[in-house]
Amino acid sequence: MKIASKRVELEKSYDPARVEPRWYPFWMQRQLFRADPDSKKPPFVIAQPPPNVTGGLHMGHALTATIEDILIRWRRMAGDNALWIPGVDHAGIATQMVVERELRRQGTSRHQLGREKFVEQVWAWKEKFGSRITEQHKMLGISPDWSRERFTLDPMLSAAVREAFVRLYEDGLIYRGLRLINWCPSCRTALSDLEVEHGDERVEQLYQIAYPVEGRQRKLIVATTRPETMLGDTAVAVHPEDPRYADLIGGHALLPLLGRRLPIIGDAILVDMQFGTGAVKVTPAHDFNDFEVGQRHRLPVIRVLDDDARVNQEGGPYAGLDRYAARAKIVEDLRAQGLLVQVDDHRLSLGACQRCGTVVEPTLSEQWFVRTRPLADRAAQAVLEQRTSFIPDNWTKEFLRWMDEIRDWCISRQLWWGHRIPAWHCKSCGQILVARQDPTRCGACGGALEQDPDVLDTWFSSGLWPFSTLGWPAKTRDLEVFYPNTVMETGFDILFFWVARMMMFGLHFMGEVPFRTVFLHAMVRDEHGQKMSKSKGNVVDPLWLVLGASAEETVLEAGQQPRFPEGVPRFGADALRFTLAMMAAQGRDIQLSLARVQGYRNFVNKLWNAARFVLGNLDDQVAAELPPELPLAERWIRSRLAATVAEVETALETYRFDTAAGSIYHFVWHELCDWYLELAKLPLQQGGAAAGVTRRVLVECLDAVLRLLHPFMPFVTEELWQALPIERAAAAVMVAPFPRAAEYPRDPEAEQALEILSTAVTAIRTLRAEHELNPASKLHVVLAAPDPSVRALLDRQSPAIARLARAEPVEVASALPAARSGYRGVAGTVELELRVDAAELLRERERLARELAKVEAELAAARSKLANPKFAERAPAEVVAKHRAIAEDLSGRQAKLSRLMESLGEPAGR
Repeated sequence: MKIASKRVELEKSYDPARVEPRWYPFWMQRQLFRADPDSKKPPFVIAQPPPNVTGGLHMGHALTATIEDILIRWRRMAGDNALWIPGVDHAGIATQMVVERELRRQGTSRHQLGREKFVEQVWAWKEKFGSRITEQHKMLGISPDWSRERFTLDPMLSAAVREAFVRLYEDGLIYRGLRLINWCPSCRTALSDLEVEHGDERVEQLYQIAYPVEGRQRKLIVATTRPETMLGDTAVAVHPEDPRYADLIGGHALLPLLGRRLPIIGDAILVDMQFGTGAVKVTPAHDFNDFEVGQRHRLPVIRVLDDDARVNQEGGPYAGLDRYAARAKIVEDLRAQGLLVQVDDHRLSLGACQRCGTVVEPTLSEQWFVRTRPLADRAAQAVLEQRTSFIPDNWTKEFLRWMDEIRDWCISRQLWWGHRIPAWHCKSCGQILVARQDPTRCGACGGALEQDPDVLDTWFSSGLWPFSTLGWPAKTRDLEVFYPNTVMETGFDILFFWVARMMMFGLHFMGEVPFRTVFLHAMVRDEHGQKMSKSKGNVVDPLWLVLGASAEETVLEAGQQPRFPEGVPRFGADALRFTLAMMAAQGRDIQLSLARVQGYRNFVNKLWNAARFVLGNLDDQVAAELPPELPLAERWIRSRLAATVAEVETALETYRFDTAAGSIYHFVWHELCDWYLELAKLPLQQGGAAAGVTRRVLVECLDAVLRLLHPFMPFVTEELWQALPIERAAAAVMVAPFPRAAEYPRDPEAEQALEILSTAVTAIRTLRAEHELNPASKLHVVLAAPDPSVRALLDRQSPAIARLARAEPVEVASALPAARSGYRGVAGTVELELRVDAAELLRERERLARELAKVEAELAAARSKLANPKFAERAPAEVVAKHRAIAEDLSGRQAKLSRLMESLGEPAGR
């Protein structure tokens, strides 16, 4: 490394608002994010989880972006052909809801516009607002290959979706069937099982209803939380071995209110004879378990709720009523007829639409399904064979469990925005034609065709993401080089929504797993561990932390410059990224607080000030080469640098981002800044050849730190690295080589020596503080060590000790004298004494005695109160806990004061 003797002036303090906007255009103009499929470097590939086109940046996005950018920047610097594929998802339901809300404000609707005009409106909305999250991501400093940015409705990806559907259909893995599905009456579409959220339990009513038995003076008592669905009952089930009902099986019950004859059937799978009355109503069109019973017993299936969750004509006198209004009316009528036996409170969790929160309705409907069992078995086998591994590993078991329990996937959605299902229905003969190209006539009868009105579940196209983004089904060079991806990094909450489907599709279409490693990060919560939600008012906006502006304020339209409010503190992207990295421990949720972000903003300042010190001391001669024999401080800091680089490499390779960030933080703050920069001031003041060597090591350390820290803090590291007066082959730190531990010599002897030195200095500082001595005063310090080698070390380093501990003189001896002349302490194998006059010792002894007596009195009172049974029994738990904490604090202060008294020894004359 060639270093110029050149003084570089940096601003007094770091301002992210000034620095951060400068470097993203610099990187983009030089196309430093691009991957080359013809490169001989080993590929390292991540496909970004595509955020919804409707979305603004939230803290989950910020965590994902930070982790993935750390990985990509690290591997790019380490010499890999690093490809990060960015993209956006069309988000069928979410986007359609947004545009429909806008249409309602305009006094119209999609049905008034018609399908074609409505889709045009959505595309217009997408062009206007759809890239805002992309622009917001750039403010975080992420470095994907923007030349490969994808949108799930792009022509290339649309072609992949169509090909995948047709192939699955041809392979017998897609079918159309009349089955029970989850239906959202608000979004008016089918939902997959995963799109139904089961929240906290709430209190509902459990109604016991009497069903008369035909020809008998008996009634079967059944219980339900949904009396409105009894209109669709087609049987009553009992256990075939239940002696109470053995003579009724094969007979009939009468449906209350409507009088329909219901067969009484025996079913050992559905009915638990020990639970409730042992009799169960069967409603195949509105309950998943009942649907299976209906299939086993060939029961009629009567749908009584329409797409708006209103009772249809099958409901007789209740037709037209909303499901909840129908429930109230039915209960009223049952009570009037004496058929309502009992009503009890009952706790249960209701399934709700993930998007709008409406309680979903199990509904009989004709939909398109993927037959998942063959696909799931193959995905599970690949994981068992460790062709794909999960981090943290506990998700492996969860993935396999879900693969084992998977049901067929309903992939059709009753929407207009999305991938239209490539299936056509013949108006004449009813045949269904699935085709790669749009057909014109029915192949069987020549009749006119009508395309299926439904679109595909958004997760269908997302399941193809690792290879559709690389050009599949075409055999592209990108696909050849960059598939399978290296890492899939995402939140654990979409393991089954997305990761499982990518696994199934990757193996089916590519014959290989889509990625080698799945890293699942935890959830970002507020500082109290609560889930962030707008209703709780605890959402932390990442862009507010970065810019002092909210996500809504930053980018209103694609390419529009953000507006930043005046006078609002900005922590900057680097501080936020480093905070998230430091807290991203595997398997543990992140509890984010503004204090933590502020703390790491201070770390950025610390780094900035360290760079100012280094660069400000380069106006004199810098050693061209390091001599074979280096001073202790330089040997030590280079050894600690080597250890830090090794720790960071190991941590990143094992996806322990918190450990990697913590290692860098400790080295920069505590070793480089707290110790080496202070040790460096002595040779720098003395000048000469020693100063030249120190300057070179300072630059070497700063250069390595900036390269080591760059994946975590891209902006400040680029700013400072560009200011280094060194010869460089790389245009930017982001394409400079990542440090390697082998580049810096480990020196255990130097580390041990500095440990002795730093422990002694710390002990001197601690004694000074404990005895409340003037921090600016210089003290006579005696250091005693029985080991001759330790004494020699302390003697050689006495000028450094004097500077760091504000000591003058520093005396080294084999043992402390018997007669005490000051405050004493121990630092490892070294004893020390801070010499003060006898009067000062007496005053300190008296001060400590007074303070100790006061603390002991308070401690005795606190313990007496806690020992009182009446206080412990009657006081609120939080009050008792508070007094216990006070007692523990007082006990600690007592021990410390007693130790300090002992350090003074016996007073003279005793």
